[in-house]
Amino acid sequence: MHTLICGSMAYDTIMVFNDHFKNHILPEKIHILNVAFLVPDMRREFGGCAGNIAYNLQMIGGNPLIMATVGDDHQPYASRLSGLALAQTHVRHIDATFTAQAFITTDLADNQITAFHPGAMNFSHENHVSDAKNVSLGIIAPDGRDGMVQHAQEFHEAGIPFVFDPGQGLPMFNGEELLDFIGKADYVAVNDYEGQLLHERTGYPLESLAKLVKGLIVTKGSEGSIIYADSQQIVIPSVKPERLIDPTGCGDAYRAGLLYGLTNEMDWQSTGQLASLMGALKIAQRGGQNHSFSRDEIDQRYFEVFGNRIL
Repeated sequence: MHTLICGSMAYDTIMVFNDHFKNHILPEKIHILNVAFLVPDMRREFGGCAGNIAYNLQMIGGNPLIMATVGDDHQPYASRLSGLALAQTHVRHIDATFTAQAFITTDLADNQITAFHPGAMNFSHENHVSDAKNVSLGIIAPDGRDGMVQHAQEFHEAGIPFVFDPGQGLPMFNGEELLDFIGKADYVAVNDYEGQLLHERTGYPLESLAKLVKGLIVTKGSEGSIIYADSQQIVIPSVKPERLIDPTGCGDAYRAGLLYGLTNEMDWQSTGQLASLMGALKIAQRGGQNHSFSRDEIDQRYFEVFGNRIL
């Protein structure tokens, strides 16, 4: 059985400006802003929530199936997926579009200026959950707005349990729409900022929203995470990483651990611990898909941290 991952596929172009933005942006001239930043350091990474989650889930030993839309420039990503033996059955090419991409410029103080082009992601509704076979669990990660709404309805109608992971797409929806998503979902996953926004948009505290689903997961970065399930608040500690390099994609790595635990009917404590470990393994490398571990290496690291083995 597959885990169907509905979300974005994207390229991340990351540039480093070897100075501080504040030295080049004059507040009194902000109304006629015209600046250029010399960026001698640049790299292009494979990303997008669906791509990142699938990459990590396969690494643990799961069976991910990506459902996403890509543009005319998708060939490098297609080649990568082929090399990873990740199925592209439901990666749909949209003619005359670009694959979604982010252009991120970072200064020496780690301030960032980002431009995001959704491109083919806006056509995610052209994919249908019913086209995927042998699916036991799904996730709706950030994607085109219409696609997220449609896929939630399709999962619900098919009786397939799914995780609602609105991420940076959460601001696209009002409180009523978010409650509709939660009403159809079996699980909800957000970070602490998104959790606060979810509370403000819906008017309900997280404890109340958690009663509408089987599990509500809130990640808190270095402070670990909290899982609201079975009328409990299960505190999951963060795993100390070998080094702190780049948080990009850590949330997606966490979600892969979550999906693996749910698929394999692990208890919530073990599921959260695996998810936390996956985030820690990722943060030690740049980009969302440059960390590489065998299942045995992940299992050994889990044993070293928590004293038992992964199921």
